Amino acid sequence: MTQGKSRTTFVCQECGAHTPKWEGRCPQCGQWNTLAAIQAAPRPKRDQWLKADSPDVQELSAVSTAALSRIGTPFQELDRVLGGGIVPGALILMAGDPGIGKSTILLQTAAYLAGQGHRLLYVSGEESAQQVRLRAERLGVSGDGLFFLGETEIEQILARLDTVQPFLVVVDSVQTLSSQEVPSAAGSVAQVRECTRRLTQWAKGHGVPILLAGHVTKDGTVAGPRALEHMVDVVLYLEGDTLSPYRILRGAKNRFGSTNEIGVFQMGSQGLEEVTEPSLLFLSSRLQGVSGSVVIVTMEGSRPLLAEVQALTTPTVFSQPRRVATGVDFHRLLLVAAATTQRLGIPLGGQDIIVNIAGGLRVGEPAADLGIALALVSSFRNTPCDPTTVAVAEVGLGGELRSVPQLERRLKEAARLGFRRAVIAQAQLNDAQTSGLELIAAPTLADAVRKLFPRMRHRDSTQGKDEAAPPTGLPARWEQNPEADDSDPLEEQQ
Repeated sequence: MTQGKSRTTFVCQECGAHTPKWEGRCPQCGQWNTLAAIQAAPRPKRDQWLKADSPDVQELSAVSTAALSRIGTPFQELDRVLGGGIVPGALILMAGDPGIGKSTILLQTAAYLAGQGHRLLYVSGEESAQQVRLRAERLGVSGDGLFFLGETEIEQILARLDTVQPFLVVVDSVQTLSSQEVPSAAGSVAQVRECTRRLTQWAKGHGVPILLAGHVTKDGTVAGPRALEHMVDVVLYLEGDTLSPYRILRGAKNRFGSTNEIGVFQMGSQGLEEVTEPSLLFLSSRLQGVSGSVVIVTMEGSRPLLAEVQALTTPTVFSQPRRVATGVDFHRLLLVAAATTQRLGIPLGGQDIIVNIAGGLRVGEPAADLGIALALVSSFRNTPCDPTTVAVAEVGLGGELRSVPQLERRLKEAARLGFRRAVIAQAQLNDAQTSGLELIAAPTLADAVRKLFPRMRHRDSTQGKDEAAPPTGLPARWEQNPEADDSDPLEEQQ
């Protein structure tokens, strides 16, 4: 079989899809003007398809994993997100915005392992040796056992890897690498994919882990082809506001562990420092006696975290009210706001609603529904919630409170941090008796509001007399009733 001729193909710069001809719109991801022409390498001869050193077929039960002990890092928070440490031969992608701290955490990890007597190689295509040395001095890193290579050509990098035989490799960043076999600029889809493939092949063959630094685009995805995320073993995102010292490390993909764990760090004068009590961090700036503030307990993997839900409702000045969700799913906010309006009779239809999770935490589970609903009620009536109370339950469209998993672990964490009461679903009352908290069990959202805000009554806006909340959910106003007792101020009319 003769050597084939080179051919031109078009590759999408967003998703990495191939097409034989140019089109204005990518047929896979639908993005416009993202197809770029590249010269595809000629097809090899038949005798070149298989390498001479191709591995033999093995029975999976006979494969030994004794040598694959995880490598510990200087951060327990990083080990938690990785699933217990770095797996030998793994390709780990550390992504994040510019200046968020990717190079810092990679350099600190490499320096820690080098200090244990291992040989580390730091490959940089963006900084010189002097610049990396200045950053190491700022972080208090000596650099002993840490070798530097300023190179962007993947063939030269692989040759140096075979010579140095490092214990771990750091590449900063993958967008700067290029290959002589790919006729395109560095950072393009073809270059990033080919360089990642070559690094993956070397890491698996030598059992050496490689840590890659990657940039993200404006929409939060890894710059370059999305296929890069599928080629690596672990994808980690370092998130946070550059104006804030706090960083959150989140796993988007992990072949060797869970993707539900998060790590919390704080940027200090000597690099990133892990935060061992993130719940105290998220509640450190909380003001008591302020309406629209409710504490929830969310689960991030195996760790319960306490966070503050802040809600603000104001009469809208536009034709359509706005809904802003920061740290919570936008559709969950719409669900909770609709259930609160319909089942409690609170007219949120003409209100701008802004909900935020303080501290930069992102909560995606339904267990935060009750906290969001109570924060909306508290903000609408300008009535503060008890600062020693946490809310943990899911809210259904019928206004019912549903069970959440691992409730006992959540409540024990709240009790450890000094909270005294918890609002939960009635169905889980027997599951939380050993939590050490005073339990406020309610079957519906209306019952939870009645028990948590006993002095709040519904007032009929047409007749000016106190009544129960209308079961039909018609627009109504909630007012303070100083003379009301703790009985049934929200009980529906028979």
